[in-house]
Amino acid sequence: MRWNLEWLRTFKAIYEKGTLSGAAQELFLSQPGVSLHLNSLEAYTGERLFDRSPRKMVPTEKGKILYNFVLGSLEKLRTAEEHFHRRAQSERTTVSVGMCFETFQYTLEEHVADLPFNLIIKFGLYPQMLADLDSGLLDLVITPQKGTQKNLVFEAFSKERIVLVAGSDTDTSELMSFLENGLISDARDYMKKQLWYSTAGDMEHLKNFWSRNFREHPDFSPNYIVPNISSIIRCLSGREGFSIVPDFLCQEALDAGKIKLVWQGADPWENILYFGTRKNSIYRNELAQLKALFEAKWEREAV
Repeated sequence: MRWNLEWLRTFKAIYEKGTLSGAAQELFLSQPGVSLHLNSLEAYTGERLFDRSPRKMVPTEKGKILYNFVLGSLEKLRTAEEHFHRRAQSERTTVSVGMCFETFQYTLEEHVADLPFNLIIKFGLYPQMLADLDSGLLDLVITPQKGTQKNLVFEAFSKERIVLVAGSDTDTSELMSFLENGLISDARDYMKKQLWYSTAGDMEHLKNFWSRNFREHPDFSPNYIVPNISSIIRCLSGREGFSIVPDFLCQEALDAGKIKLVWQGADPWENILYFGTRKNSIYRNELAQLKALFEAKWEREAV
């Protein structure tokens, strides 16, 4: 195993700033990320490089020797980076963004070719994306979940309502009679016998909607597990079956009559959507452009 240059950059920042938090701010990393780099470097060298105290990271003798040994080389690398950066007139910033696949399709996909910077999109589960944001692997996350990481900030920008929909050929007359007459238990039993669609990676919408309205976990499995919500909507269009989905993702299909809105629940369930970013991000201008695209899209749909 070879040591990582980023470990040395982090080591130098800790040495010069004197604290993990100061190094984290200098490098635009999370404090856990800084600790991970230092721990990896100490494990590689087999030496303790700092004496840790609540307020100060005091370099050991081995730490002082390593700092003096690598300082010149790191400074040369920094100078080379600045020198060639000034000459790379066509260089573009690269921003990494995490969100669900459907949000990308709904909001950002049509604008990608016009962005004045490079863009990397990551799809996945929200807890992992927030962890990647905190560690510096992502620069922005579009999320209905707020993390607890101290280095992250969350800015609300819209809402999504989770609703029950059905394919346009689904006979919902009996179900609607139960719901209109307040026969919730009958509606629950009826729905358990129907065809259901859900996604491969996340069945939280179904579980939470069911628990919220029927005060129990769904004791049945969906008949069809498909890759994403867009697939659900395409499968339901003009056919039979039910699913629980965010309203903004199915609005176009609703307007076209391909699917129909069945029920918003006895107590409608809304998620607040947030922009998740790190504090003091170096990509403020790029993130502002991305945020503006999301806000404009939701404003248009709200009209």
